[in-house]
Amino acid sequence: MNYAIIDVETTGTSPVNGKITEIAIYIYNGSEIIDSFCTLVNPECSIPWNITKLTGITNEMVETAPRFYEIAKKIVEITANTTFVAHNASFDYSFVREEFKRLGYDYKRKTMCTVNLSRKLIPGLRSYSLGNICHDLNIVIEDRHRAGGDALATVKLFDKILRQKETADHDLFSTRSGNLTEEAIASIPGCCGVYYLYNANEELIYIGKSKNIHQRIVSHLNNRLTKKAMEMSEKLASVGHEETGSELIALLLESDEIKSNRPFYNRSQRRSASSFGIFSFEDEDGYLHLQVQKTGEETIPLITFNFYQEGINLLHVRAEKYTLCKKLCHLDDQLSPCFNFRLGACLGACEGKEDPESYNLRVQEAIKPWQFHSLNFFVLEKGKNGKETAVVKISQGKYIGYGFISGEGSVIDLELLHDCIRKRRDNWDARNIIRGYLKKNHRLVKIIEY
Repeated sequence: MNYAIIDVETTGTSPVNGKITEIAIYIYNGSEIIDSFCTLVNPECSIPWNITKLTGITNEMVETAPRFYEIAKKIVEITANTTFVAHNASFDYSFVREEFKRLGYDYKRKTMCTVNLSRKLIPGLRSYSLGNICHDLNIVIEDRHRAGGDALATVKLFDKILRQKETADHDLFSTRSGNLTEEAIASIPGCCGVYYLYNANEELIYIGKSKNIHQRIVSHLNNRLTKKAMEMSEKLASVGHEETGSELIALLLESDEIKSNRPFYNRSQRRSASSFGIFSFEDEDGYLHLQVQKTGEETIPLITFNFYQEGINLLHVRAEKYTLCKKLCHLDDQLSPCFNFRLGACLGACEGKEDPESYNLRVQEAIKPWQFHSLNFFVLEKGKNGKETAVVKISQGKYIGYGFISGEGSVIDLELLHDCIRKRRDNWDARNIIRGYLKKNHRLVKIIEY
């Protein structure tokens, strides 16, 4: 049996949006390399800077390289009657198939993955990424992250696997992607929603959202650009999901589920990146105060910052623009009156010389960009199917929750909207998600105020 041991370098992680920039093929008969083909490929698009940083392949290098259609016949011929072998085969195979698909050709080969084979035949390694497994097995990789170097290292790894197979009882041709069977991958729907990734011990390791869950899972399996991505792909054993239809609800549910479950690979999302915020409160005389404080679980800030001084600087700017009292903004620690009052830049709220109503109107104008456009409203968009509407509820400026109702009629009963809501936790992240989504998609959603 002959094996086509292949490695490709690409412009990204998705075969749908990415293109091949280099391909290397070594035909191996089980004892030696009998043929080879290696070339840069002009992807007919720009190579992202982070890909160039990883591979060293620049736009200038591929400018005069052949386009894929110019080498397609050679690839078909050299891989005829062979098994397609690669390290994380689903990545390389999906890119090659997609390139052929664009040409109207259905490229099919039996595949074998050296990641999966290594797990079976060489268990107990710290990692099964190409770099780490080659280091552990004393395989030298020359020209790492280039197709030729990585493919040649895969040849050496595959040879060790074949030698190991001679003394082990394993089926090399079982078809798997990571720890997921092809059947399991095929069963994942291409819907919008939240997905849950589990390891072999059924422990939740990652939560994400996508407009197409199936494509996103395949992307995770194919992603080998970072250590975290490769490690997570190796541990992935099963997938759960909750369909939402609505991208906004998917974003809200993802945020809430990460906070509740705290999966290991959501480290950056499960801890708040912002430690300070601007908060508002009313004193016993009816004046609205603004103050920069540390964020916590009890109260919800109007806006957040990574650093205390960021909040202070912004609050100074807003106070001067709207003639707010620096003392009521907690930017002036003098007992009375505030320094700006002596300069005539404060209208005297700190001394009770300006009534709370007129002062508070200016405070409301100052904080308006950090609040919803209305205190009470519903956001409506398409649900899980054509006969369903997704609903998100805001009441008194607070996020209440979401729900679904049947029908997409132009006249919707307000009572139905209120009744369908499934209550969720209100927090700054949820409010920020909704504000950002409405700003970006204001023409695609329907707003009903009440």
